[in-house]
Amino acid sequence: MRLGSGAFAASCVAIEVLGVAIFLRGFFPASVRSSSRTGHQAEPPAPEPLAGASSNWTKLPLPLFSKAVIVLIDALRDDFVFGSKGARYMPFTTYLMGKGPSHSFVAEAKPPTVTMPRIKALMTGSLPGFVDVIRNLNSPALLEDNVIRQAKAAGKRMIFYGDETWVKLFPKHFVEYDGTTSFFVSDYTEVDNNVTRHLEKVLKRGDWDILILHYLGLDHIGHVSGPDSPLIGHKLREMDGILMKIYTALLTKERETLSPNLLVLCGDHGMSETGSHGATSAEEVRTPLVLVSSAFERKPGDIRHPTQVQQTDLAATLAIGLGLPIPKGSIGSLLFPVVERRPMREQLRFLHLNAVQLSRLLQENVPSYEKDPGFEQFVMAERLHGNWVKLHLKEDRSGALLNLGTKALILLLLSTPQVLHRRAELEVPLSPPMFSLLFYLMFLVLSAIHVVVCTSAESSCYLCSLPWLAAGGMMVLVSALLCVITSALAGMVMDSTFLWKSAAYPCSGWSEVGLLLLLGTVGHVLSLGASSFVEEEHQTWYFLVNTLCLALSQETCRTYFLGDDCELKHCFHTEPGTVGATCMQQDCTACEAPRAGQAGKGPWPSGARRGHVHWAVLAGPWLVLACCRLLRSFNHTGVQGAHRPDLGHWLTSSSHKMELSCLAALSLLMIFMLAQRGCSPMSKVALALGLVGVFCYRAAIGNLLFPWHLANRGISKGILEARFVYVFVLGILFTGTKDLLKSQVIAADFKVKTVGLWELYSGLVLLAALLLRPHNLPVLAFSLLIQTIMTKFIWKPLRYDVAEITVMHYWFGQAFFYFQGNSNNIATIDISAGFVGLDTYMEIPATFLTVFGTYVGPVLWAGHLAHFLSAEASSDSAMGRACFCYALICSVPVATYIILVTSLRYHLFIWSVFSPKLLYEGMHLLITAALCVLFTATSQTGHTRAWMKTDAGN
Repeated sequence: MRLGSGAFAASCVAIEVLGVAIFLRGFFPASVRSSSRTGHQAEPPAPEPLAGASSNWTKLPLPLFSKAVIVLIDALRDDFVFGSKGARYMPFTTYLMGKGPSHSFVAEAKPPTVTMPRIKALMTGSLPGFVDVIRNLNSPALLEDNVIRQAKAAGKRMIFYGDETWVKLFPKHFVEYDGTTSFFVSDYTEVDNNVTRHLEKVLKRGDWDILILHYLGLDHIGHVSGPDSPLIGHKLREMDGILMKIYTALLTKERETLSPNLLVLCGDHGMSETGSHGATSAEEVRTPLVLVSSAFERKPGDIRHPTQVQQTDLAATLAIGLGLPIPKGSIGSLLFPVVERRPMREQLRFLHLNAVQLSRLLQENVPSYEKDPGFEQFVMAERLHGNWVKLHLKEDRSGALLNLGTKALILLLLSTPQVLHRRAELEVPLSPPMFSLLFYLMFLVLSAIHVVVCTSAESSCYLCSLPWLAAGGMMVLVSALLCVITSALAGMVMDSTFLWKSAAYPCSGWSEVGLLLLLGTVGHVLSLGASSFVEEEHQTWYFLVNTLCLALSQETCRTYFLGDDCELKHCFHTEPGTVGATCMQQDCTACEAPRAGQAGKGPWPSGARRGHVHWAVLAGPWLVLACCRLLRSFNHTGVQGAHRPDLGHWLTSSSHKMELSCLAALSLLMIFMLAQRGCSPMSKVALALGLVGVFCYRAAIGNLLFPWHLANRGISKGILEARFVYVFVLGILFTGTKDLLKSQVIAADFKVKTVGLWELYSGLVLLAALLLRPHNLPVLAFSLLIQTIMTKFIWKPLRYDVAEITVMHYWFGQAFFYFQGNSNNIATIDISAGFVGLDTYMEIPATFLTVFGTYVGPVLWAGHLAHFLSAEASSDSAMGRACFCYALICSVPVATYIILVTSLRYHLFIWSVFSPKLLYEGMHLLITAALCVLFTATSQTGHTRAWMKTDAGN
């Protein structure tokens, strides 16, 4: 049985997706945690050193605070509280930090800076795994030891209002709760009002011990409008009023109970300059942490500046303050200013409990923990602590006692943060990914490897947990694929053939453009091994695209002026699937570009028109180069240049809304002119109305201005306008799908398939125009313009090979991925695109829209490739070859990157740089698999048509 190259490539990519999923399952590690079973009875606290059986210091200390209120404001950056915005919009909070009873800190959050991992870090004191980025979409119940679980075990009554992620992480822990959806970013008013409406009633009650409030509005404003939006100030002022209400209520309760309460203001993560989060920039990892209590009364002239701490320190501090055991997996340190006014014995007791918990965690995770410098300091501090307690119990009030206590205190302070410092930051234990990697790279040729691994390895791999029948079937499938690939490569070597070029034709050696495409692709793959190249990958693609334009310019000049016969190699490529072979079948001589002084030869009309066309061909690469240079100015991305001002920031500022509106209108008009040319009359009308709806949607949500209503009008969510556009998107896609299905039946009408593909492409263009932010509409318009220029003046006249055209489409698709502002940081994902037109959170539509909005460039360029080959290639096998080539150039970087990441798994930047790129590559591979299925289905329609023609001829 013969298998088409397109179907074979689609099958390979599908299996590769499975392999990457298995690798990711084995690669991402578990967090450092205690091996103690949290479900069993709690362990007794460590006794005070040499306290003796008669001392009452063998138990947990009494709580420092009667009640605690935790106000978590999502995406609260440190400069929103400590900077100019805090002084302007949060005057009460600024007063508390400057003159009130408070301690202020800048808490550093570790990546990934998304909500669910940060909540886990705040409550467990541990560092969540990077895979929690994916789990953030659907949070499972938290099984690690945490402050919430300890509080419930101690009989404390907890109430929660806000982000429903807490309810998922801590089910059945709250006596009262009201969760709100965290992913519906278009809502930044009701989502907070739903929390505040409970406040007045709850604050008057006294039947609770811990109150947790999680406000989402600030984060949603950042996703939609960015950190410079005027809505940020209004939201900060609203939060300041809420804090004043809570603080006043707590003071009232303190007068009744005569015991201090605690108010905690914190953020889970920050907000980048584009309003997103997930990466490691300073704006995303620096969050405010303000602790307010009457126990922190300051003396006159006591000026307290915010100090930098770790976000994981809050768990240990809350546990000590509420009289709870510190979570077993916590790597945080007690914030000493909280207890600095307590007697020295209590200070030593608090620090000793924290240090003992960390030392136990060190012993469970580090075999040679005795040699660790932090543990040695802990042992010395514990010895000094014991001597101090012995003297204290003898009622020694000499200076030696004070000196000894000071030494013990200093050593405890030094040992506490160092006990797990190296283990927590650099040596997180990895579950061995090699087993998963063998499935992907070595294809498990010998099934004995599976038997050995699953029977002898201490840490189980994912496949070991599968039934033997399922694991055996997977091994057979992958082994069969290896055999097919080996056979294909052996056949290519025996026949002396190449993947891109056929050596059977004259002048079929590698051209300069072909060599550039090959070396550029290989160079990009090799560059993925350097963290700087991964962070600044956009520079690699900008360089490759610009170099390609220069190479194309040189080839056009050589073709039309120098008349090199070998430059006309495409004239002789008459094999099926070569673009331009139809012209060869008619007249090979007519295909030749005119040489210098030969005006009568060539495919172009004679006279002035032919000269104009030639000059247009010569100017084409330079025009594309100019467009690419302009597009680089719209969105600066990466690490080094993301903070620099660009056209996008200038256009999105409130003072340039008129300029943005005019530019968006011109871009939409340009998109219509370029996208409507291949559509049916009905689809043209739908496209025009849809683009008008796009402008109306952006004007409704306040991004643009209507020309007839220049003043600022009421801002809505634009639900009706967006759904109006969705109707036309679905209509155009349905029409294109109908034409493709029709092409399988009507063999005589070749244009049906071409029109159907273009209508599918136009529908995706309309959807992209709706999802992209207004300042990125020119990027979409220039993408269509470059495709038109390349089609008319580069690919058609020069008749490149299918593989070369495929690689060019891939390059431009990758470049436009970065032109629209994306990077290899999670923070650049625009999740607001997933909620356009949605009034409630729906996981599947939101995920699809977010992924499509992120990968608009690669998807649209791949769609254009399918239409171009369908319209220009002389044989339907061209689509299969393009599918095979596209799958190859997309899958090889993923395979190579997996090897590089595995070898660099102990690199300093493995989680901040390499791991986010790994997730991007995995999603890109999944999209490639879907595109290959589209290519294969399109190729099958051609095969059906060819079969019907043969049958009719017989």
